[in-house]
Amino acid sequence: MVIGLPPADASSDSLRISTTPSTALTQRPRIVAALSGGVDSSTVAAILHGQGYAVEGVTLWLMKGKGQCCTDGLVDAATICEQLGIPHHVVDSREVFQANIVDYLVAGYAEGITPLPCSQCNKTVKFGPLLTYARETLGIPRIATGHYARVRFDADSGRYQLLRAVDRQKDQSYFLYDLSQEHLAGTLFPLGEYTKAQTREIAAQYGLVTAAKPESQDLCLIETHGSMQSFLDLYLGQKPGEIVDTQGRVLGSHEGIHHYTVGQRKGLGIAAPNPLYVVRIDAAMNRVIVGEREEATQAEATVRQVNWVSIANPEEPLAVEVQVRYRTTPVAATLIPESSGGARLQFAEPQFGVTPGQAAVWYHGEVLLGGGILERPSH
Repeated sequence: MVIGLPPADASSDSLRISTTPSTALTQRPRIVAALSGGVDSSTVAAILHGQGYAVEGVTLWLMKGKGQCCTDGLVDAATICEQLGIPHHVVDSREVFQANIVDYLVAGYAEGITPLPCSQCNKTVKFGPLLTYARETLGIPRIATGHYARVRFDADSGRYQLLRAVDRQKDQSYFLYDLSQEHLAGTLFPLGEYTKAQTREIAAQYGLVTAAKPESQDLCLIETHGSMQSFLDLYLGQKPGEIVDTQGRVLGSHEGIHHYTVGQRKGLGIAAPNPLYVVRIDAAMNRVIVGEREEATQAEATVRQVNWVSIANPEEPLAVEVQVRYRTTPVAATLIPESSGGARLQFAEPQFGVTPGQAAVWYHGEVLLGGGILERPSH
């Protein structure tokens, strides 16, 4: 069974939602709606409220500093709760966010990798703490979020499975690969069966103030600071160094290795007869190494901090489809489990721009099997 809502009709013209709590419920089930102040989480709260749940909204206050991120979100989340007539709680998560996301990002970029903050944030800042707060403070067993993904329970394996959303353009399962079985068991993803257009239609039907709110950036730090480079410069400043080719010849200079990522072509500031790309970053030497496109491709990759989601840790190689970045198309690969708990990926075709610090997430069809963090290749 899919944990969430019945599938929406394919045609938005025939989309209908329940706006009256079910009279068949003798006691309304309680649930926490994680509210960011955006249209997706607002719609989740409205849908569940309309279905008869006793919804309580919870917003995480994430960013330090006056006027930082979340200010508008806090206001909009409170307004939504007022519209729906449900309680609203604000949890001060600034210290947790600082330690698990800001410090994590800064340390990673300083080491010459490109960390993926969203999956880290989901596990350490959002889902775990939210479930703990819901259960221990509010006495509520489950939470619901506005992520576009689906969960189902597989009776044969006894495991909860994480599935792609129906709307593949909005699918966010990639960022959820690091969730545990406990997280999945305690979470509803009501939007997993809907398209973004249908979500906005539902929000409009409920008259939510966020119905026409613009899309947010994928990364809250970019919204706050304007760019990742601006954010990192606040912490790391500028540290000039050399840009060299794979033979060690100096081609130019840089103002900080944290301004670069593997696979990058634009903004290198060097002239060459052929297009050049960042091949790797040497933090110890404070160097950015560039080369031609084929030098930025690799036939295999090693993955650490592996989390198996929909299946138990396998002992034999698996044929999978893998994404090495959120927006990349899944590609065929053979996954070879290692005794250390990590894994090795052998791509059917060499892949360009496999970036240390990003996540490799592997699927079988619509089912997310597992994922982990890409290691820096040895050279």
